[in-house]
Amino acid sequence: MRIDQNELSGVLKRLKRAQGQLGGIIKMIEEGRDCTEIVTQMAAVSKALDRAGFAVIATGLKQCLTESSDGSVDTSSLEKLFLSLA
Repeated sequence: MRIDQNELSGVLKRLKRAQGQLGGIIKMIEEGRDCTEIVTQMAAVSKALDRAGFAVIATGLKQCLTESSDGSVDTSSLEKLFLSLA
């Protein structure tokens, strides 16, 4: 299943923000910054990635359900994708 790119513009923004945060974490480690600051930023990046993943899955679910007129949605595959984020 391919998801319409227009539906994922918010996800792209979130991922680009996380990419910037990740670069900041690398710089913090290289500079020898405090462990607490580094872990705090790592938690923020992790949460951003989780939210992006959930948004992709939610968009895919919505698209599958609206496009599948014959009820042939592969729920086991969708469930497996969702649980891969857990």
